[in-house]
Amino acid sequence: MIRWGVLGTAKIAREAFVPAVQASHNGHLQAIASRSHGNAAAWAERYGFSRTFDDYDALLNSPDIDAVYIPLPTSHHVEWTLKAIEAGKHVLCEKPIALEASAVDALIDARDRSGLVVSEAFMVTYHPQWLKVRELIASGAIGTLRQVQGSFAYHLTDPGNMRNRMDLGGGGLLDIGVYPIVATRFVTGLEPARVQASVSRDAEFGTDIHASCRLDFGTFELSFYCATQLATRQGMVFHGDQGWIDVPAPFNAERYDATDIILHNQNNSASQTWQFRKQDQYQLQVEAFGDRITGVDTALFSLEDSRANQQVIDNLFASERQNGTWV
Repeated sequence: MIRWGVLGTAKIAREAFVPAVQASHNGHLQAIASRSHGNAAAWAERYGFSRTFDDYDALLNSPDIDAVYIPLPTSHHVEWTLKAIEAGKHVLCEKPIALEASAVDALIDARDRSGLVVSEAFMVTYHPQWLKVRELIASGAIGTLRQVQGSFAYHLTDPGNMRNRMDLGGGGLLDIGVYPIVATRFVTGLEPARVQASVSRDAEFGTDIHASCRLDFGTFELSFYCATQLATRQGMVFHGDQGWIDVPAPFNAERYDATDIILHNQNNSASQTWQFRKQDQYQLQVEAFGDRITGVDTALFSLEDSRANQQVIDNLFASERQNGTWV
């Protein structure tokens, strides 16, 4: 059993990671650290953590922890991932793992020197619905892919929330814009040659609250928007010359909508549906990560993939700075 330590009591840890470890076949909730007095003890009582710490460093230095999960604000990800590696811990860090692509280089170097398992928590790449989409595209089920469309939006105006704070790495592109990009790269195995973005920012927060983006992959284009002050919505469509694939709940599978993959042919006279019920992508991620630690050759989202995905985000911000020109 992989003995997990968690840095902080973030909502994503409470709602996704903790239940995933509890349901996994190879994970145990060993320790929780919180700098807020009493939070760690409350979590230990509620979720069954074996140990508590009031200091992140103390948790990292504990010899009875194998792996660390980092759900801290984005601005702290690189710092604490490096500290965890230096302490000899395997690391699963929430996305985005860095604020810019170049910062991932230090993580790659630290991983390679240590031999530890380090991965960014892109849980969608472990969900069987995305494995099926990748299989359908590769098999030619929709012919030649020409157009991908995506959306991801929620409504959040709380000024104290880290997603609305520039100093903590807030904003829509870093929080949710990463998903249409990583999903498209994952199912096609391709990288965009150039990108373009039109971005709107909140007058008070300074964070990007709406981004309309185009990514030119050469043989097809991804167009998507992400927003932090629109009604909740998400979806992905992959359109080829012989058919199209609809993914109604691409990122928050089952929590947002039914997890179905719908394949339509070119004349829309028939369709096929694959259903993926009760598949917890967070649990699948935790189990794959644990398996890799124990020597199983299982696929993980690599830091090299993290760097490539972050480079796309960097280029979209560069396009914003250049008044929406192609980068």
